[in-house]
Amino acid sequence: MEKFDKLTGVAAPLPIINIDTDMIIPKDYLKTIRRTGLAKGLFAEMRYQDDGSENPDFVLNKPAYRNATILVAGDNFGCGSSREHAPWALLDHGIRCVISTSFADIFYNNCFKNGILPIVVTPDELEKLLDDADRGANATLTVDLEAQEIRGPDGGVISFDIDPHRKRSLLEGLDDIGLTLERAPAIDTYETRLAEQRPWA
Repeated sequence: MEKFDKLTGVAAPLPIINIDTDMIIPKDYLKTIRRTGLAKGLFAEMRYQDDGSENPDFVLNKPAYRNATILVAGDNFGCGSSREHAPWALLDHGIRCVISTSFADIFYNNCFKNGILPIVVTPDELEKLLDDADRGANATLTVDLEAQEIRGPDGGVISFDIDPHRKRSLLEGLDDIGLTLERAPAIDTYETRLAEQRPWA
C-alpha cells in the first residue's frame, strides 16, 4: 500500500449528502476483483450522459478538477452496500483523501485499508473547505497527516482527529497484510515451537 504522509492537490467540491457506494461505483463495474481500471466507473451515472459522452456539469469533468486528488463531500459519504470497489475506484482515479462531516462505517474502514485518508470535519469547517474548493484550479489544499492538519489556500488551518493505529498504518503504508508481516518473526517462532510440541499436528 502506498504511504500517505502529506498531500497537496486540487480539491473537488461534491456537496451532495448520502452519496452511497452505488453512486461511487455502479454495480455494472463490480465484475472484477482487480483494483485497477475502475476509474472509468467512478460516479459513472453522474459523469456520463445517456449517449456515453461526458456530462460537462459534473465536477470531475470540469478542466479545473480533472486531476483532483482530494474530494470535499456532503454528509454520510459512502453509505449503502459494503463494496470495496468504491475506495478502489476513487484511488484508481487519483483521489487519496475524502473530507466530509461523516462517513458510513464500512466505507470509512475500507478507505484506510486501501491507502485513502477519510477526514471528518465539522459542518462549519466543511462549508469553509467547500468554499476553498469552489476556486477551481486555485483550490489547492494541503493535508498533513503527521500534523493532523488541513491547510487552505489562504493559510487557514483545520485540525482533525484520527485513530493513532490508523494514522501509523497510513504513514507507513501498511495494510492488514503488511501489519501481519510485521509480526513474521513471532509467527515463525510460534510455528517452530508448535511443531516441536505437537509433531503430529
